[in-house]
Amino acid sequence: MTISDDLDARILEVFASNPRVGVLECSRRLGVARGTVQARLDRLTGSGVIRGWGPDLDPAAMGWTVTAFATLEIRQGAHGGSGHDAVAAHLASIPEVLEAHTITGAGDVLARMVARDNADLQRVIDRVVGFEGIVRTSTVIALATQIPPRVLPLLRAAVDQTAPKTGGKTVQQAGGQSRDSVKSVNSGGARADHP
Repeated sequence: MTISDDLDARILEVFASNPRVGVLECSRRLGVARGTVQARLDRLTGSGVIRGWGPDLDPAAMGWTVTAFATLEIRQGAHGGSGHDAVAAHLASIPEVLEAHTITGAGDVLARMVARDNADLQRVIDRVVGFEGIVRTSTVIALATQIPPRVLPLLRAAVDQTAPKTGGKTVQQAGGQSRDSVKSVNSGGARADHP
């Protein structure tokens, strides 16, 4: 398990809520040594839990206000190799295709794409299907985002799965803190409760 304990989760929550906070400030907020935070970040980065530190960009704020999902049926074995690989390479060449997944069911690939408006979406779809490895597509337009892409709820689930079972009792951690009521130290030295 790459998330080893509640401290890993708390470190990641600090950086997720304030990506510009430094390692020293994070260690102060959590009341742990700077070296501990750095070692944990290095381990989490090395294991792939942390994929990057770049800004989280919003396509709609950049002008791509339409989000659509296309289910693609592909020609298997296209271009002398895996149909999936050739189609994935084609989709990766289209900037408006944000992600693509091989799927089960009626289609073979599910792609999330964006466009500036509905007319622009037609252009994007034409570019997607203008590849001989794609047999047909079915596209739906997202009307609203009810739950944006998120990962933090999995963080707490990972910690809960690795926590020792205590028969309903609160697990005490180093320093007398419990998993149910985590204390952190802010820059002024006052203690504040965080869920």
